[in-house]
Amino acid sequence: MAAKKTLYLANPYGFSAQQREGPLAALVAALEALGAEVWEPFARNSQINPASPGWAYQIGQADLRDVRNADGFFAVVNGCPPDEGVMVELGMAIAWEKPVFLFRDDVRRCSESEAYPLNLMVFTGLPGEGWQAYWYTSIEEIADPGKALVRWLNDGAPSRTKR
Repeated sequence: MAAKKTLYLANPYGFSAQQREGPLAALVAALEALGAEVWEPFARNSQINPASPGWAYQIGQADLRDVRNADGFFAVVNGCPPDEGVMVELGMAIAWEKPVFLFRDDVRRCSESEAYPLNLMVFTGLPGEGWQAYWYTSIEEIADPGKALVRWLNDGAPSRTKR
Protein backbone atom coordinates (compact mmCIF):
# COMPACT_ATOMS: atom_id res chain seq x y z
CA MET A 1 0.00 0.00 0.00
CA ALA A 2 1.39 3.40 -1.00
CA ALA A 3 1.95 5.96 1.73
CA LYS A 4 -0.55 8.77 1.95
CA LYS A 5 0.59 12.07 0.52
CA THR A 6 1.04 14.76 3.12
CA LEU A 7 -0.80 18.01 2.58
CA TYR A 8 0.04 21.12 4.62
CA LEU A 9 -3.18 23.01 5.33
CA ALA A 10 -2.32 26.71 5.69
CA ASN A 11 -5.23 28.51 7.29
CA PRO A 12 -6.20 31.26 9.75
CA TYR A 13 -9.04 29.23 11.33
CA GLY A 14 -7.06 27.89 14.29
CA PHE A 15 -7.18 31.22 16.12
CA SER A 16 -10.90 30.81 16.86
CA ALA A 17 -12.54 27.88 18.67
CA GLN A 18 -15.68 28.39 16.60
CA GLN A 19 -13.75 28.29 13.31
CA ARG A 20 -11.70 25.26 14.46
CA GLU A 21 -14.92 23.34 15.11
CA GLY A 22 -16.64 24.61 11.95
CA PRO A 23 -14.81 25.39 8.71
CA LEU A 24 -11.43 23.98 9.76
CA ALA A 25 -12.87 20.63 10.84
CA ALA A 26 -14.88 20.45 7.59
CA LEU A 27 -11.78 21.18 5.48
CA VAL A 28 -9.67 18.59 7.29
CA ALA A 29 -12.44 15.99 6.93
CA ALA A 30 -12.86 16.71 3.20
CA LEU A 31 -9.11 16.41 2.54
CA GLU A 32 -8.75 13.25 4.64
CA ALA A 33 -11.73 11.70 2.84
CA LEU A 34 -9.68 11.95 -0.37
CA GLY A 35 -6.82 10.04 1.25
CA ALA A 36 -4.50 12.91 2.19
CA GLU A 37 -2.59 12.98 5.45
CA VAL A 38 -3.45 16.51 6.53
CA TRP A 39 -0.82 18.52 8.38
CA GLU A 40 -2.86 21.21 10.10
CA PRO A 41 -0.45 23.59 11.87
CA PHE A 42 -2.64 24.54 14.83
CA ALA A 43 -3.14 20.87 15.74
CA ARG A 44 0.51 19.99 15.08
CA ASN A 45 1.78 22.80 17.31
CA SER A 46 -0.72 22.44 20.16
CA GLN A 47 1.99 21.11 22.49
CA ILE A 48 3.90 24.42 22.35
CA ASN A 49 2.95 26.54 25.35
CA PRO A 50 2.34 30.17 24.31
CA ALA A 51 3.35 31.26 27.81
CA SER A 52 6.86 29.81 27.45
CA PRO A 53 9.83 31.88 26.26
CA GLY A 54 10.49 31.56 22.55
CA TRP A 55 7.10 30.01 21.77
CA ALA A 56 6.48 32.15 18.66
CA TYR A 57 9.87 31.24 17.18
CA GLN A 58 9.25 27.55 17.90
CA ILE A 59 5.88 27.63 16.12
CA GLY A 60 7.31 29.53 13.16
CA GLN A 61 10.16 27.04 12.78
CA ALA A 62 7.80 24.06 13.12
CA ASP A 63 5.54 25.49 10.41
CA LEU A 64 8.53 26.18 8.15
CA ARG A 65 9.71 22.54 8.54
CA ASP A 66 6.23 21.22 7.85
CA VAL A 67 5.79 23.31 4.68
CA ARG A 68 9.22 22.14 3.49
CA ASN A 69 8.56 18.46 4.29
CA ALA A 70 4.95 18.19 3.11
CA ASP A 71 4.26 16.67 -0.29
CA GLY A 72 1.72 19.37 -1.20
CA PHE A 73 0.24 22.62 0.02
CA PHE A 74 -3.43 23.60 0.43
CA ALA A 75 -4.10 27.20 1.50
CA VAL A 76 -7.20 29.04 2.68
CA VAL A 77 -6.92 32.46 1.04
CA ASN A 78 -10.02 34.18 2.43
CA GLY A 79 -9.88 37.84 3.36
CA CYS A 80 -8.82 41.06 1.64
CA PRO A 81 -5.94 40.60 1.88
CA PRO A 82 -5.66 36.97 2.95
CA ASP A 83 -4.01 36.13 6.29
CA GLU A 84 -0.35 37.22 6.30
CA GLY A 85 0.88 33.97 7.87
CA VAL A 86 -0.84 31.94 5.16
CA MET A 87 0.75 34.20 2.54
CA VAL A 88 4.26 33.65 3.98
CA GLU A 89 3.67 29.89 4.00
CA LEU A 90 2.36 30.08 0.42
CA GLY A 91 5.54 31.90 -0.63
CA MET A 92 7.64 29.14 0.91
CA ALA A 93 5.59 26.44 -0.84
CA ILE A 94 5.98 28.21 -4.19
CA ALA A 95 9.73 28.64 -3.68
CA TRP A 96 10.08 24.94 -2.81
CA GLU A 97 7.97 24.06 -5.89
CA LYS A 98 5.27 22.24 -3.93
CA PRO A 99 2.02 21.40 -5.68
CA VAL A 100 -0.23 24.28 -4.55
CA PHE A 101 -4.02 24.27 -4.19
CA LEU A 102 -5.99 27.35 -3.12
CA PHE A 103 -9.34 27.56 -1.30
CA ARG A 104 -11.47 30.70 -1.15
CA ASP A 105 -15.15 30.74 -0.30
CA ASP A 106 -15.00 34.48 0.38
CA VAL A 107 -17.00 36.22 -2.37
CA ARG A 108 -15.09 39.51 -2.23
CA ARG A 109 -12.79 40.31 -5.14
CA CYS A 110 -9.41 41.74 -4.10
CA SER A 111 -7.35 42.25 -7.20
CA GLU A 112 -5.82 44.70 -9.59
CA SER A 113 -6.02 42.01 -12.29
CA GLU A 114 -9.05 41.04 -14.32
CA ALA A 115 -7.65 37.52 -14.67
CA TYR A 116 -7.37 36.65 -10.95
CA PRO A 117 -9.66 37.26 -7.95
CA LEU A 118 -6.67 38.04 -5.67
CA ASN A 119 -3.27 39.65 -6.01
CA LEU A 120 -1.53 38.10 -9.00
CA MET A 121 1.40 36.88 -6.85
CA VAL A 122 -0.91 34.45 -5.04
CA PHE A 123 -1.24 32.56 -8.34
CA THR A 124 2.48 32.20 -9.15
CA GLY A 125 2.48 28.64 -7.79
CA LEU A 126 -0.26 27.59 -10.21
CA PRO A 127 -0.05 26.97 -13.94
CA GLY A 128 -0.54 30.02 -16.14
CA GLU A 129 -3.21 28.21 -18.12
CA GLY A 130 -5.74 26.09 -16.30
CA TRP A 131 -5.05 27.60 -12.86
CA GLN A 132 -8.78 27.25 -12.13
CA ALA A 133 -8.27 23.49 -11.62
CA TYR A 134 -6.21 24.36 -8.51
CA TRP A 135 -8.75 26.87 -7.17
CA TYR A 136 -11.58 25.72 -4.86
CA THR A 137 -14.59 27.78 -3.79
CA SER A 138 -16.50 25.27 -1.66
CA ILE A 139 -15.90 22.25 0.56
CA GLU A 140 -17.87 20.10 -1.89
CA GLU A 141 -15.64 21.13 -4.80
CA ILE A 142 -12.57 19.65 -3.07
CA ALA A 143 -13.70 16.12 -4.07
CA ASP A 144 -14.24 17.04 -7.75
CA PRO A 145 -12.33 14.39 -9.76
CA GLY A 146 -11.90 16.86 -12.61
CA LYS A 147 -9.83 19.20 -10.47
CA ALA A 148 -6.10 19.06 -9.72
CA LEU A 149 -6.13 17.93 -6.07
CA VAL A 150 -7.90 14.61 -6.70
CA ARG A 151 -5.65 13.94 -9.70
CA TRP A 152 -2.52 14.70 -7.67
CA LEU A 153 -3.59 12.53 -4.74
CA ASN A 154 -4.44 9.63 -7.05
CA ASP A 155 -1.64 9.57 -9.56
CA GLY A 156 1.13 12.03 -9.07
CA ALA A 157 2.15 15.60 -9.49
CA PRO A 158 -0.25 17.96 -11.22
CA SER A 159 0.85 19.55 -14.45
CA ARG A 160 2.69 22.81 -13.86
CA THR A 161 3.14 23.88 -17.45
CA LYS A 162 3.29 27.47 -18.66
CA ARG A 163 4.11 29.09 -15.38
